[in-house]
Amino acid sequence: MKRWLCALLLPAYCYAGAAVAPDYALAPQRIADGVWWFEGLQEHFTRSNGGNIANTGFIVGRDGVVVIDSGPSRQYGEQMRKQVEAHSGGKKIVEVLITHAHPDHFLGNQAFNGIRIEALPQTVAVIAEQGETLSANLYRLVGAWMQGTEVRKPEALTQTGERVIGGRKLRLIALQGHTEADLAVYDEASRTLFAGDLVFFHRAATTPNANIAKWLAALDALQKIDFQTLVPGHGPVVHGPEAIAETRAYLVWLRDSLHAAAANGLDMMEVANQPIPERFRSLAVVQEEHTRSVSHLYPAMELEALSPAK
Repeated sequence: MKRWLCALLLPAYCYAGAAVAPDYALAPQRIADGVWWFEGLQEHFTRSNGGNIANTGFIVGRDGVVVIDSGPSRQYGEQMRKQVEAHSGGKKIVEVLITHAHPDHFLGNQAFNGIRIEALPQTVAVIAEQGETLSANLYRLVGAWMQGTEVRKPEALTQTGERVIGGRKLRLIALQGHTEADLAVYDEASRTLFAGDLVFFHRAATTPNANIAKWLAALDALQKIDFQTLVPGHGPVVHGPEAIAETRAYLVWLRDSLHAAAANGLDMMEVANQPIPERFRSLAVVQEEHTRSVSHLYPAMELEALSPAK
């Protein structure tokens, strides 16, 4: 029976004939003075990766540590917290900031009990309304890595702009486009920008809650920030504009190709089967994400194309 369970769930659960907790093997990487990140995999949710597909991070200030996103599960959050505490020079975690309401970014919240967790008000509202559904769906996708995970709703972030948290001067930037509320975090001292899922690099963007026009406007706003290092929501850290440029180019192509397809009367299957331009074919999971984006975005574009001109 135990052998059957090991095969069905995850190899990480079975070691030396005994069940053990899954190990995300988290290893923070230092990218600037006091600034660290955990790199997620360029994959979809699977029972092999446990949902570890998004980047998270932390900033060590004079008086404490700020964590940015808590990951996809209680196990991830607990393992992340241990790593943060081991690399913070004895400083305590004083705040967790959640960038948006997608499950790979907030379902580790319960590992930070006793610590203030904040997110933009609309993010809080979505987590309150949909958190249990998002958690259940992720359990379906990644299995027992989610064991013991419960939804902890953040508190509403009522003050954006410049704030000093843990003795570190941050700029909290409220945007939207990837979702209805996307928080970017800029560390003034190191000029490091945590862009959340407004920016993808070497991976196709996800669009289940996207508004492409607002997303492109958000990218314009991020481009104006004098950052030296950018941490995208998915993909490697960069030190220039290339990640923003890549995300913008992909979104513009996606928007324009779907509008053209709708104007030409193509059905969803025909649109999903259209070839992806060569310049985007190297993006991780691009074929799957394009198919999903057609299902997310195309029906509204079809209706728009069919509506009589005013």
